[in-house]
Order: sequence, then structure tokens, then C-alpha cells
Amino acid sequence: MNLDPAEIRILGCLLEKERHTPEYYPLSLHALTTACNQSTNREPVVDYSEKLVEDTLYILRDKKVVTAVFGAGSRVQKFRHNLPDLFTLDPREIAVLTVLLLRGAQTVGEIRSRSERVAAWNSLEEVETTLAALTGGDEPLVRTLPTRPGQKEQRHIHLLGSTPDEDPVPGRPLPGGPSRLDRLEAELTSLRAEFEQFKKQFES
Repeated sequence: MNLDPAEIRILGCLLEKERHTPEYYPLSLHALTTACNQSTNREPVVDYSEKLVEDTLYILRDKKVVTAVFGAGSRVQKFRHNLPDLFTLDPREIAVLTVLLLRGAQTVGEIRSRSERVAAWNSLEEVETTLAALTGGDEPLVRTLPTRPGQKEQRHIHLLGSTPDEDPVPGRPLPGGPSRLDRLEAELTSLRAEFEQFKKQFES
């Protein structure tokens, strides 16, 4: 699974609302758009249009990540996620993934405090055990990032798609993006072209 940022946000919102407000789940297009654009518990805050969310939902349906449903006696189409059909996860693992999908890279302490509403953690060790389960196996869903300079705590990210705050491995580009060397070479080529144009103006 390789989800883009909009797909990640939609999946995270469906997971969150299923547990936080089950009486309103599955979500209508309008409710899901509002959830995506929520200013709390979201990093980064976005401003998606209903058209963007609708188009993204079609993609997620093709990927079997989301299903459209109709409630009893309702003409409004609603949407639910299919995560249990794709992965075998317990409630705590889903809670951790939800936080990572909606908030980006997180420390163990941040995961605990931001998922306590749906996961009763007795200690940080319990969070670490859950993370270990998600990072292991043949198809890990979470990766632990190297510790940043000046920081003691490690952060963790999901592996359901690229995230904007993913720390690059030195010498290796992020998925879908150029490496630092590629960017420098492109800038140098552009500067050389500008210099040549500037030089010709003085020679003519």
C-alpha cells in the first residue's frame, strides 16, 4: 500500500471517527471533508474541498481501502474503511496507526497521550510493545526513525505511504522526490544557464 497525503488523511479520519463518534460512523462525504479539515489533532491542518475528498475516495475504493454504503432508510452515501480486511490488527495497534496517520511522526509519549481516548495504556512499555508488533513481521506497518541531533526520544512513522516529515536516509531520496544532490545539480544547471544569458547580453 502506497497512499498519498490525501488518502492517508481520509483513512486516518475514518479510523478516528469510527472509535470517537461511532454513532455517526460510517461518514458522509460532507462529514468526512469536515473531519479532514479539522484544526485539532491534525498535522498538518489542511483545507480540502469536497471534490478533492470525493475524487480521493474513488481511488481508495479502487484500492479496496474504502467501501461506500447506504444506511437503512437513507439516500446519503456514506463511507467506511476496510482496514480489518487488509491487516490483522488489534484495537491498540489501530489506535497507534490512527495517531501516526493523522499526526505524522510521533514519540512513544505522544502516541500514548494522543490515543488514550480509545486505548487504555497502563505504561509507556505497553505502547512500545504495540510498536514492536507493528514494526516486526514480513510486512511492517511502522518504522522507527533515527534519533535527531539534540533529541533523546525516537519517533515513529507509519509505512502506509510517504509522509512529509519522514527523515531521509543519507544518500537516499525520499519516495517520489529527488535527492539533495539532484536538487543541487538542478540549481547549478539553472544558474549556469542564467549566467550564459547574462553574458550574451553584454557581448551583443
